[in-house]
Amino acid sequence: MPASSQRRRRVRRLTAGTAVLAATAGVLSAAVPAGAHSGDRGRPGHNRTVDVQLLSFNDFHGNLQPPAGSSGQVTHVHEDGTTEKTDAGGVEYLATSLREARKGNRYSVTAAAGDMVGASPLLSGLFHDEPTIEAMNKVGLDVAGVGNHEFDEGRAELARLQNGGCHPEEGCFEDGKVFEGADFPYLAANVTDEKTGKPVLKPYTIWKRGDVRIGFIGVTLEGTPDIVSAEGVKGLKFHDEAETVNKYARILERKGVKSVVALIHEGGAPASPAYNYDCDSPGPGDGISGPIAEIAGKITSRVDALVTGHTHQAYACTIPDPSGTPRTVTSAASFGKLYTDTTLTYDRRTRDIVRTGVSSANHVVRRDQPKAADMTALIERWNTIAAPVANRPVGHIATDIPGRGAGTPELPLGDLIADAQLEAMAPADKGGAELALMNPGGIRSDLAYAASGSEGDGVVTYGEAFTVQPFTNMLTAVGLTGEQLLTALRQQVSGSNEASPKILQISEGFTYTLDLTRSGADRIVTDSVRLNGEPIDPQRTYRVAMNEFLAGGGDGFAVFKEATDKYVGNSDLDAFTAYLGAHSSAEAPLAPPKA
Repeated sequence: MPASSQRRRRVRRLTAGTAVLAATAGVLSAAVPAGAHSGDRGRPGHNRTVDVQLLSFNDFHGNLQPPAGSSGQVTHVHEDGTTEKTDAGGVEYLATSLREARKGNRYSVTAAAGDMVGASPLLSGLFHDEPTIEAMNKVGLDVAGVGNHEFDEGRAELARLQNGGCHPEEGCFEDGKVFEGADFPYLAANVTDEKTGKPVLKPYTIWKRGDVRIGFIGVTLEGTPDIVSAEGVKGLKFHDEAETVNKYARILERKGVKSVVALIHEGGAPASPAYNYDCDSPGPGDGISGPIAEIAGKITSRVDALVTGHTHQAYACTIPDPSGTPRTVTSAASFGKLYTDTTLTYDRRTRDIVRTGVSSANHVVRRDQPKAADMTALIERWNTIAAPVANRPVGHIATDIPGRGAGTPELPLGDLIADAQLEAMAPADKGGAELALMNPGGIRSDLAYAASGSEGDGVVTYGEAFTVQPFTNMLTAVGLTGEQLLTALRQQVSGSNEASPKILQISEGFTYTLDLTRSGADRIVTDSVRLNGEPIDPQRTYRVAMNEFLAGGGDGFAVFKEATDKYVGNSDLDAFTAYLGAHSSAEAPLAPPKA
């Protein structure tokens, strides 16, 4: 670690204190009923209890600029059941929100639950997310757990983001400046080296302010190898989330730290997409399902709060711990659109959190507040470096083409991307593909008609295309039998994907029926699967285009690893931009493809 980073950590100012949670419009409050206690509300002194403010967020994904389209909106539900969408997010506003929230709070700590980087828009992704780490340092992030996307570029790159140094291949991005790394510790308690068995990063850290000590344990989902390229997790082992948290909670207790927060990059699905939905109705945790509900039930009651992520959902729930005591479990959606403000009442005598004093609320990072000047300067500086690449027009669209925000199993932008991949890999000397399949998780945004800069409405820039497909996966064409194709379709809705289906996006000419009234693999109506109107022959070998992530069995599609005759082509981003250029113009903009 550079000496300068060590010095910064020693002198870094930690604004701190009590969380003041007002019951105002735009605030979701889910709290364990507060009990009476003699708290000093953050003022120095010798009272027995003190309220510690925990500010948290998750799944930022390098969204320094306000995310476009539906990706940059949150939903508020009114008492009459009507909903309202609000534009939110952008680090200029996130910084302002966090700084305002800290005012007057002596005891305050800011934490994140993974995926700060990875799958980032071009402004951050082009520079291997150095701009985002710099922004998080300035925002005042104290600690972060790793998420699956922290491993997109492998263990060595994650270590560089932590410790600093210029990129091993592309060098330093600014003359005379060496990247200094993260001021905050990244925690990876459940990620170990296959050979040594030791964690690849710190498993926990202890936050101290005066006589207050709170331990933080960071874990990512055990299934990270299923959703990250094989190269990114090479030589690493990922362990059970609850077992790992319990292990280090015991270690912290032996060190005298009885107040513990777990940062878990795994989440749940609330029954409503509205950020102010009460997921504790009719009882604690009744309105949320998914992996975190099970994990929370297994994590020791030594842990006082869970900050979660991964599912990009918003919730502030109380899920009972193994002893039956309600415990706060939160998630702040994604892309910096929300932040969570949690009050942890710390008992100085027992050195533990008073559970009856824990309350939590999600707040909207609104765009009608002042921008943080230092964040504006940071964005402008990196934009100047990126501009020659980012602002280049690559195509034209007639209207919004929904991707991640479509809300349907088949995404218009997903079909467009699959068509682009088929066209790139169809020539006989380019793989001879007959159809293409695209994983929905690889589509990170919508294509918005409204201009993001000075390019004009309907113009798609390279930066916008990069935001949609930031992974730069290489395309492949492989041989799959008809039976293997059918197996792949069934794996969308069964096995590891049954609880949360991953519906592959398909190229034109490939059709089938998905019957959602059925369950598991039976949802695929076998005799409905056709290519160009002809039933799929289980014995015939088909040439299928897909990205390397899918070809490696990613997202639970193990059957793709059985493919034969692999041909590697250009990147998915190259195919996407080439397709936009070939099929659109200012006079004839591209319309969304029909499902």
